[in-house]
Amino acid sequence: MVLLNPNKLEFPDPSLSNSDGILALGGDLKVERLKLAYKSGIFPWYNPGEIIAWFSPENRMVLNPSDLKLDKDTKRLISQNKYKVTQDLCFKEVVLACKNAKRKDGHGTWIGSEIIEAYLELHRHQWAHSFEVWNQKQELVGGLYGVEVGSIFCGESMFSIEKNTSKIALWHLCNQNLYTLIDCQVYNPHLERIGAKEIPREKFLSLLKNTNISV
Repeated sequence: MVLLNPNKLEFPDPSLSNSDGILALGGDLKVERLKLAYKSGIFPWYNPGEIIAWFSPENRMVLNPSDLKLDKDTKRLISQNKYKVTQDLCFKEVVLACKNAKRKDGHGTWIGSEIIEAYLELHRHQWAHSFEVWNQKQELVGGLYGVEVGSIFCGESMFSIEKNTSKIALWHLCNQNLYTLIDCQVYNPHLERIGAKEIPREKFLSLLKNTNISV
């Protein structure tokens, strides 16, 4: 594990991460460092008030868009056209909804003010995107956000206010023919149930290397 020099825009070799997937500590969340991180298969994940931790897990959870598995209830909601899905209409609101979503595992509490401001800036640079789900009352009831690295979408978080609406956002993301792969970062049994799988870090990095990345 390496302590980053905030005056140097660099990361160690991703293969040097420890058994928990932590590669480095420190640095900052400026746009150029975040861009370099995502292009290198690295992402920040830490609790507010703690030092920034940068991850590169040995195994990467990914979803091929064609492998997405939806339950009957979600398929029914999609066929009924009860919800409208938009993109990048209210990025900040989606991030805040992900932060405030109630989760059994507490996942989402890591979205502190530093993370929010950093990803808003990434969004201004057209690297971070959101997908929003609206009900018939024009209320925001679901969505997700993440970072676009060429043809790979690195998912950060999602939320549902009405049942299964985050899955509707994911379905829309997978059916736009915008991305060849959805990066889910770390293993999660829920993600596995909807079609995601783990691949070795080396394979993921190879896929990143071969995608067209804007500057």
